[in-house]
Amino acid sequence: MDTEYADGRLSVTEAMRRAPREHYLPERVRRFAHEDRPLDIGDGVTNSQPSTVRIMLELLDVRPGQRVLDVGSGSGWTTAILAGLVGPEGEVIGVELIERLVRESRAALESAGLRQASVRLAQPRVLGAPDAAPFDRILVSAEASELARELVDQLIDGGLLVVPVRDRMVVATRRGDDVDVTYGPGRYRFVPLL
Repeated sequence: MDTEYADGRLSVTEAMRRAPREHYLPERVRRFAHEDRPLDIGDGVTNSQPSTVRIMLELLDVRPGQRVLDVGSGSGWTTAILAGLVGPEGEVIGVELIERLVRESRAALESAGLRQASVRLAQPRVLGAPDAAPFDRILVSAEASELARELVDQLIDGGLLVVPVRDRMVVATRRGDDVDVTYGPGRYRFVPLL
């Protein structure tokens, strides 16, 4: 499989290869890193299975130089993959509710030399990072009960949001004040979006 598209951007497969999952997992589960299943990383949070991450990232269609928000960044693995996709000219901001995971993912991203990626502690009762908006793309790795307008509002016009909603993968495209919604393939289970 090609590592780059004709326009020079990385394929999702290559970006995932460059961000080995085991580097973003607690030591106790690293031996399972190559298995296609979610892995418990503590505090009721999982690291999503690679096939699901691949589908979400393909739907997100990230381009070099874009600004991306990673909601529920967990271990920092998806943040690292996104950093590869946006390249050194882009920016990825991860937000996570669990302080331990923020510390660990920051350390892993720093160790990988991904200066275009950062992780911050999510603000209680604030969805996303409205203070850092707008974003070209938003990825949500937790299941919502409905499409959150407050996340759509953090997108640029034409920006994409990928979020699991009631076990379906939703792709929402902002069109001014309107939102176009399509659905990705399959059914999914995630921890709830809080």
